[in-house]
Amino acid sequence: MEQRTEISELGEFGLIDHLTRNFEIHNASTILGVGDDAAVIDHFGKQTVITTDLLVEGIHFDLMYTPLKHLGYKSIMVNLSDVYAMNATPTQVTMSIAISNRFSLEALDEFYEGVYLACEKHGVDLVGGDTSSSNKGFIISVTAIGEVVPDKLVKRSTANKGDLICVSGDLGGAFLGLTLMEREKKIYLENPQLQPDLENESYIVGRLLKPEARKDIIEFLEQNDIMPTSMMDVSDGISSEELHLCKQSNLGCVVYEEKIPISDDSRKAAYKFGLDPTVCALNGGEDYELIFTMKQEDYDKITLNEEISVIGYLTDIEAGCKLHTKGGNTFPITAQGWNAFQK
Repeated sequence: MEQRTEISELGEFGLIDHLTRNFEIHNASTILGVGDDAAVIDHFGKQTVITTDLLVEGIHFDLMYTPLKHLGYKSIMVNLSDVYAMNATPTQVTMSIAISNRFSLEALDEFYEGVYLACEKHGVDLVGGDTSSSNKGFIISVTAIGEVVPDKLVKRSTANKGDLICVSGDLGGAFLGLTLMEREKKIYLENPQLQPDLENESYIVGRLLKPEARKDIIEFLEQNDIMPTSMMDVSDGISSEELHLCKQSNLGCVVYEEKIPISDDSRKAAYKFGLDPTVCALNGGEDYELIFTMKQEDYDKITLNEEISVIGYLTDIEAGCKLHTKGGNTFPITAQGWNAFQK
């Protein structure tokens, strides 16, 4: 039988010591990490970027199909993605959790294994956080801190008319992974002796459970001297993000349906579920890709990277935000993105 250690056996400080015992310091900017009243960070003249995210069981994740290690990994990645979206380098994170007594120490170790893996992969230091008990469920709050040279910071509000709209990777996969997992959960709840059938859909399941923050795209832009004119990460579907960029920059846009990157695995899965792949890409979410705009003269440099697609361009605000379909029609782009407050 698997060992189960009750959290209460360690107490709060014992638990924090236990969970953070393997974390080493990677960044010179981390002057003092876990173990004192507060962390101390010095970014030596660079600007500091700070972002925070709350993940609540039953709203943002379902433990019926989310392994704890994956959840730890994802909770760090979604925050690092926001730091990269500012064209910054993530350097530190804090992690706070509230847990009910249904979680054992072993379960938390599994969660922190994922946290550790994500921090290690991106050279980020865990420098603090808090633990608390929760009446029900698991609540996770992560704050990520990054650094950027002042003239390299990229905001949402600085795009210009004529700029090209680019997106990294491919879109819609995470939403399709969620669709598959929710379907299997429903079947399982109705008939618990049936084993879930993930139908070799490892790609879309991976897109949901193990997203990757696009450090590689930020490095590519830096190496090729491409300065985005605006940028954000894709957490709510590109229609929603594109409208954000346009609103903040006071512009309109044209996006071409045939240019939207969708993987073959996602396309096949969408057809199997009776969904339109384009709609999944536009309105899905949780892909954690980067959407950015850039000057037209950088187009030749961008073509060097197969992971980046140019999907449209920015226009006057009067022209609105439009989608050109493969069939030659034009529709206004509307945000159907994910709403945490919908009933």
